[in-house]
Amino acid sequence: MKYVNLGKSGLKVSEVSLGTMTFGREADEKEANKILEYYFDNGGNFIDTANVYAEGKSEEILGRALRGKRNNIVLATKVFFPTGKDFNEKGVSRNNILRAVENSLKRLQTDYIDLYQIHCWDYFTPIEETLSALDYLINKGYVRYIGISNFSGWQIEKALKVSEVNRYEKIISAQMQYSLVVRDIEMEVMPVCNAEGISLVAWGPLGGGFLSGKYKAGEKPKEGRIAVAENDWEESWDKRATEKNFKILEKLEGIAKARNKTVAQISLNWIISRNVIPILGIRTLKQIEDNMGAVGWELTQDELNELNSISEPEERYPYRFIKSANKR
Repeated sequence: MKYVNLGKSGLKVSEVSLGTMTFGREADEKEANKILEYYFDNGGNFIDTANVYAEGKSEEILGRALRGKRNNIVLATKVFFPTGKDFNEKGVSRNNILRAVENSLKRLQTDYIDLYQIHCWDYFTPIEETLSALDYLINKGYVRYIGISNFSGWQIEKALKVSEVNRYEKIISAQMQYSLVVRDIEMEVMPVCNAEGISLVAWGPLGGGFLSGKYKAGEKPKEGRIAVAENDWEESWDKRATEKNFKILEKLEGIAKARNKTVAQISLNWIISRNVIPILGIRTLKQIEDNMGAVGWELTQDELNELNSISEPEERYPYRFIKSANKR
């Protein structure tokens, strides 16, 4: 396992993160503890959760599981989505942030959160208010670093500028959807993060399970997240079952067979090769045993070129225009 600095900070995290959205939902506490133990035994130290995962049960399970291990773990959680019926129990207003962080600290049974993340851009709260509240939490010691998730490029730059002008602590990470079948962030978000020294952390690195290697064209799945997702959700079967995506899957299967790896391992290693930290969304011990096989080796440049070429997103205006105009 390799370790990397998160953003421009001195905080070191493992090259793969363990996502715990399934804890208290698909994975009961006993299975969750087995998954955590395997992850820690193989060098992982970066745990990601959110206050809304399994209605808070994910944080509660982690709180019990991390007793005696807390100082060796980089623990990340999030705030934004509703936790109650009241209008103020959603978003990233100062009111909701202070309430949410207090509740997360109780569930996690800890005095501090290593990385506190805004789970989504809030159209109804000024970013100045949000960043002021997060800076307050850092100054009080409840939070050590801050990050964002599900922002556009201009929203990230806006947040950075507000922090700079007001001398607030700046975001060090951006958690975004990214995989071989969803490369949208390469147009704007990735260049912004690379230019500003913000680490990218990928949710959905296997496309909701599509890149696990168990799905075939014309065979709609009957189980798993991708099978039950609503059509408007990012990881629905309708969004994944495209001709292009099945060609990507076919290429992955060929490389996996030649390298004696699994399709999931190849998919995750591709993300690591792009200096992005994949979040492993794990339901069972068997899954993490497979997914952790993505570290400790590298794809060849030829293999990377093949995967990059077949999954390349369509160039759009103005990026296409700018690229053409700057040819030498």
